[in-house]
Amino acid sequence: MSPPSRSTLRRWAVVLLPGVILYFAPLPSLTPEQRHLLAFFTAMIVSFMARPVPMGVSVLVTMTLIALTNTLPPARIFAGFGDPVVWLVFSAFLFANAVTKTQLGLRIAYFFIARFARTPLTLGYSVAFTDLVLAPCVPSDTARGGAIVAPVVRGLATALGSEPGPTANRIGAYLTLVGFHCTYTSSAMFLTGMAANPVIAKFAGSLAHVELTWGRWALAACVPGLCSFALLPWLLFQLHPPEIKDTEHAQSLARSRLAEMGPMSREQKILVTIILFVVAGWITTPWHGMSNTVVALAGVCAILLTEVVTWRDLLADTRAWDAISWFGPLLVLAEELNRQEIITVLFTPVFAHVHGWPWPLALAAIAVLYLYAHYGFASMTAHVSALFPGFLAAALATGAPPMVAVLLLAFLSNLNAGITHYGTGSAPVYFSPGFVSQSTWWTIGFIVSVVNIAIWLGAGLVWWQLMGWW
Repeated sequence: MSPPSRSTLRRWAVVLLPGVILYFAPLPSLTPEQRHLLAFFTAMIVSFMARPVPMGVSVLVTMTLIALTNTLPPARIFAGFGDPVVWLVFSAFLFANAVTKTQLGLRIAYFFIARFARTPLTLGYSVAFTDLVLAPCVPSDTARGGAIVAPVVRGLATALGSEPGPTANRIGAYLTLVGFHCTYTSSAMFLTGMAANPVIAKFAGSLAHVELTWGRWALAACVPGLCSFALLPWLLFQLHPPEIKDTEHAQSLARSRLAEMGPMSREQKILVTIILFVVAGWITTPWHGMSNTVVALAGVCAILLTEVVTWRDLLADTRAWDAISWFGPLLVLAEELNRQEIITVLFTPVFAHVHGWPWPLALAAIAVLYLYAHYGFASMTAHVSALFPGFLAAALATGAPPMVAVLLLAFLSNLNAGITHYGTGSAPVYFSPGFVSQSTWWTIGFIVSVVNIAIWLGAGLVWWQLMGWW
């Protein structure tokens, strides 16, 4: 076995150094137990960005070290595996597996393109709404954007004679930007749109006593979200206009692919029916009282019993089992940081600057700081776990209505992914072909982030007031 490379050793040094410093550093504001927990958590979050090993390995090592050092009792560390939120995420990944296996996602994408892609702009809207339709049942922007929509975007660009390099601006760059910026926007619109959204809902209940059901999340997001979807393809068209004006080749390609697929298969019809029933179950939770997790598991059972996905397929779904391996312990550690008020203690000097401001202004400042803190993160889940509880506590301390504070930070936990080419799993997938330069990516990402803040603060606050939430 060959020794670790220098780059691997450097990544491990980056991971371990902050944790070692925090573990031994005298921090008078924290007890030794708080300092040790913070040290392990910080090293784990840094490892998510440096990636010396897969995320699951980082979490496994962290939870083992926490147990070995008696920082937390083992029963507390392993409690996350029994949390309903973990099984909701697991179920959602299995829905994504079924959407991919049956090619339902591709069928939806080609349907929108064949019907509506008459011009480059309407082609952009077709890509955007494909992602939106898939978002409720594909809970990962990496799986949805990276594995379903991005390959379609690349194929469309090729069909229209656009490749990375001299022909990138024909239309490939524009479609790449639309696909990327709409995938994390659609993540913001549904509780099941992104893996960390259920964690946010759990924090909302425990910290602010706000119940975020699937239906309430979608209702709160529908107006600002649809405003974003209505604006984004047009805005990107202005910021990075494609050179070509005719997209007939794209429509022809989509029609030919649909013809090759033929009529909807038995599995696709069954899957659509199950998804509709599950979404209806999530929407009607206030009436029947079943949790989102129970409804999702019922859908998984239906998928397995109808053999849309087999038990062998389920066992082979590494993404779903990987999510369980790291999601449960991560949830426990984030909750423990909040329970021990560690993040609140650390950010108190920062939040003190907005003390005494009117709550709308203070909340806006906290929200903007929360969004742009994502320049330091390569994972939305890591960002939520590390910062959401502390920032929510600070927002509530300003006197902001709990529902408004929860919703704004929840949606920005998704929208923050657009500012860099590494801020979420789908970003490298869209960026790596080379249709868009890094400087252009960051510039457009910043402009889009400002527009999103304006939309979700403006239209969002008005809509939430009409709903009687403040």
